[in-house]
Formats: sequence, C-alpha cells, structure tokens
Amino acid sequence: MSSGKIIVTFQKYLKFTLQKSKNIIQISSPIIKRNYHHGSSFWASVEMGPPDPVYGLTEAYRACKNPKKVNLSIGTYQDDNGKPYVLPCVRKAEKLLDSMRLNKDYCVPEGEEQYREKAQQIILGRDSPHIKNKLTAATQTVSRTGACRLAFDFIGLFYTGTKKLFVPKPTWGNHLQVARHAGLSFDYYRYYDYKTFGLDYKGLMEDVSRIPDQGIILFHGCAHNPTGVDPSRSQWEEMSDLVRKKRLLVLFDLAYQGFASGHFEVDSFAVRRFVEDGNNCMIVQSFCKNMGLYGDRPGGLIIITKKKEIAEKVQSQLRNLTIPMYLTPPIHGARIAQKILSDSGLRDEWKREFKLIADRIISIRRILRSKLIKEGSIRNWDHIVHQNGMFCFTGLTKSQVKKLQTEHSIYMSESGRISVGQLNTKNVDYVAHAIHLITRYIK
Repeated sequence: MSSGKIIVTFQKYLKFTLQKSKNIIQISSPIIKRNYHHGSSFWASVEMGPPDPVYGLTEAYRACKNPKKVNLSIGTYQDDNGKPYVLPCVRKAEKLLDSMRLNKDYCVPEGEEQYREKAQQIILGRDSPHIKNKLTAATQTVSRTGACRLAFDFIGLFYTGTKKLFVPKPTWGNHLQVARHAGLSFDYYRYYDYKTFGLDYKGLMEDVSRIPDQGIILFHGCAHNPTGVDPSRSQWEEMSDLVRKKRLLVLFDLAYQGFASGHFEVDSFAVRRFVEDGNNCMIVQSFCKNMGLYGDRPGGLIIITKKKEIAEKVQSQLRNLTIPMYLTPPIHGARIAQKILSDSGLRDEWKREFKLIADRIISIRRILRSKLIKEGSIRNWDHIVHQNGMFCFTGLTKSQVKKLQTEHSIYMSESGRISVGQLNTKNVDYVAHAIHLITRYIK
C-alpha cells in the first residue's frame, strides 16, 4: 500500500474538526506570563450526550432500592441465581493456558492464524471448500461491534456497488450507530410483524426485491436481536436466490450462533447456504455470547471471495485498516476460544455445556408463558415460546414498559424487548405477575 493511500485511510478515521481557541497566551521577558481568558475552554461547546438506552436502564436499575428489582435489558446470560455464568470448559482452558506460561506480547493485527481458522470452521464447517482453497479473508476483531465497524469501513473504502446499507426493521441499535460513524447511509426493509409477533416474510421479500442491484443488505444469521424471530429454512433458501439474482453484498451478523437451536451447525445454516449459493458474503461473529467471554471481547470478521489472490489482497487491506484503528486485538479471550476450538475434548464439552444453556432459555420461555396463563391473563402469549434465542419481543407498549419500571422496578427496553437470559426461577413469578397487572384488561 502506497504512503498516499495510507494517509487517505488515516483521514477516513480521523474525522474531526479543529476548533479555534479563544485562549490567548502572552509571553513577556524576563518572566514568562500566561494570561488565559477565564471561563473559556476548548470543550465549552460540547453538549451533554444522550444516555444510552440500554446502559442507561442498567444505571437506573443499580440505583433502584427495591429488593425485588429485575433488569431484563442487558443481553447477557445469567444462571438460575441471577449471577454471571462462566462455562466450566472456559475455566479448564484458562488453567491449561496458565500452565503454558505464555507471554503477553502483541499478536499480529489480524490475530493468530489458528484462532482465525477455527473461528471460520465453526461457521462455515470444518470441510468448507472456501477455507481449504483459501478463498476467505479473516481477521480477529474486538467482538461483534469491532467487526461491524471494520466491515463498514472496508465497504466504505473498497466496495464499488451501491454504498447504502439495508437493515431489518427493527435491528440491533448499534448497527445504525456504527454505520453512521463509518459514514454509511442506511434504510430499512420490513422484517417484524407487530400484529402476529412473527416474521413479515411477504413484506421482507417485497422490500428486498426493491433494493438497488449490488446494494448491501444485513441479515441476522440466527436468534434475531431484538425480536427473536428467524426465517425458516425454506425462506432462507428463497431469500438466498433473490439476493444472488440482485447481486447484493450480504453482511451476516452471527453474534448469537447456537442460541436459536442449541446447535452451532444448525444455527449456521443460513450463512452456509448463502455462501454455497455463490452470494458475496461478509460474516460478523463473536464468542462473547456463546462462550460467555463478554469482557474478553473475542470476535471476528470473515469475507468470502471468489479467488485466492483476491482473498490475499482483501486480507492485506483488513490489516491496514486494523492498524490505525486499534493496532492489534486482545489476546486473552482469543486464546481461550482457540484452546476450546482446537482441543476435541474441550470442544465437545463446550457444545454440551452450551446446549444446556440454550435448553434453559427455552425452558424459561415456557415457564414465563405458563405463569402468565396461571395469573389469568386473557392475552395470547404463544409468541414467547415461538420466538427464540436470547431475546423476546413481548408486545408490551412504551407506556406499559414505563409502568413496569416505575411501579414494579422491572427494567426493559422501551420496545418491550426482554433478555430471556436474565430470567430465572427466582424472579419469573414476580415478572409474570407484574406483566399481568398492567395487561390484564387487554386482549
């Protein structure tokens, strides 16, 4: 990469405007005097930023004094005692790594090769011809958010098609925030049917058919966040055919692989089908969720290409984008994930342990619905069990969500989305009773 291109790349990241300061510095001899205008500041014009809708709720929850309070806003998994859960296989991997007495030196900007290879295999399959024939460019990222930013920046710099991103309505809020900061425009395609609490498949296909050829579309590969609603296999197949005909660039967000069915291979069906059908795909992944490595932030970005030499060029540019962004990714979480994925015993244990987590989430969905029925609710709550993954779109209105917070100290997104992973046998009765109280006269 030429020095001129590197400078341009840096300029794309350093999007800020230097403001003129009103401070005046007067220097006189023999004593240096600095005369600052009191009350002025470089940052005086900075306005208070709006609170984040999710983390703002968590702060309110922490400040709440009600001993029965429940936080259903954060998308993390907790055990039946309401505590963050560390998988036993993760503890074992950490002990093995500690016994190896590895150093803490930097890794390469794209992350260790073995980590990237194993991370690709868990999505594309161990026998994937794209991996074997070196048709993929892959890099470790700072979880899913970092992968999205890297993907959007790469699109902004190198994609020659229509640089407009189409996302499902609704989608994970940070998709839009990251796209804005990366300079991408975006629009929505229909996805969720608020009347049936399911997929608006007809609206989805109509909207996708109207996307300009060679446009960009984002799909949640499984366990859609925030609705918990996924297309069926046959629908994914039809979507793949339409996307291929329109020559769209597909960005798959697969942050919750495993949470829909409890099986990693099953949850990667959509991605594998789109890749096998010859679609141009980029895949965002994370082990923060399915390995419980939230604070360690291991993630990845995979770009599918048609030729080995193209993959090599893409790989080189991913490296060049990573260096001015954060230089190199963190190693600890990646080493844990790599150890689990590389060791057949640990890998099998991980799959068994995670299946228990996924089954418990399915179970707590059923329990919540049964508790609401037992309360005497006249509403149909079947969508709670028909949806899947970490999240559930309850169908509660903004005013009802507000009542739950002010009257019962139950915190959730104003959209009515709840994190099922935060429910347990200790709080589900209280949550069901509170939901019934605010919805009991509504069918």
